[in-house]
Parts: sequence; C-alpha cells; structure tokens
Amino acid sequence: MAETRRMAHASLREVSIEVLDQQKTLPVDLKNIKSVAQNTLNVENIVSAELSIVLVDDQSMAKLHGKWLDDPTPTDVITFNLGCEEDTILRGDIVISVETAERVSRELAAANEGWTSHLEIAYYLVHGILHLTGYDDQTVEDRQKMRLREKTVMKSIGLPAPPHLTL
Repeated sequence: MAETRRMAHASLREVSIEVLDQQKTLPVDLKNIKSVAQNTLNVENIVSAELSIVLVDDQSMAKLHGKWLDDPTPTDVITFNLGCEEDTILRGDIVISVETAERVSRELAAANEGWTSHLEIAYYLVHGILHLTGYDDQTVEDRQKMRLREKTVMKSIGLPAPPHLTL
C-alpha cells in the first residue's frame, strides 16, 4: 500500500505544510517542524501533499483522543488521513502533544544524553507522516515494519533514532 501511494504522488508537484502551535508547554521552532515534515516527504518520495501539523498540550490531545478513538487519555500523536484512494495528493492532519514529548524526553534524558523534546516531536511527526503513507502499527508485524522505516527516515533526515524505538 505505501509503495502504491508514493508512486501515485509523482504526477503533481506541490507541497503545502501548515504548522499551528496551540500549546504553551515549550517554545517550538515552527520552521524546524516544517523542515522535518518536508524532509520526511522527500525521503518518502512524496511530491504532492497538503499537511496540517497542530501542536497541542495533553488536555487538548486527551479531548481529541476521546472524541475520535474512544480513549480520553492523552497520547503522543494522532494522524487524520484526509485523502481517499483516488487522490494523487497526500492529505492529512497530524496532531502532536508537545507536553507528552516533553515528559517522554525528560524520562529518557537520564539514560540517553542528548535526546530532547524537540527530537521527540520530530519523531512523532515522522511517525504521523508514515501513517499517512500507509504504514500502520496495530499488529506486531506492521509495528516492526513501521519502526524500521522510522529509524531509516530519521537517519535519512539527519536525526538520531529515538532511544526507545524498538523493533
């Protein structure tokens, strides 16, 4: 599925990436977020996309998680695929909890020096984009494929793989 979607995107060459910062947990460089998204799309050979990336706190994430996935707890990232099979453009919304990224990176900092909340946010963004390209993580086999691709993409865009990323 992921290969088919990538090939279908080759006809139109336009990328639109909108980043909305709706949280106050951490100052975030929105240009860097946009760059991570664009570089991930490049690695995935996506040349036509409309992405909206929204940065939120845990309270906002919990509301979305409850409304759309019947789980009223915060989570790291939720991806909404807004495209359809006939689309020649990758369309989606990616919602990232900056508060969760901050908490997870703090927990990892003691054992893994150099891992920051900004790297955790970048990882969540890569993860979300891979969901839009057809990767899934619901089964063990799918999760292994996705984790391998996440590591490859992170390395390809010049970022380290998350220390908590296991296959």
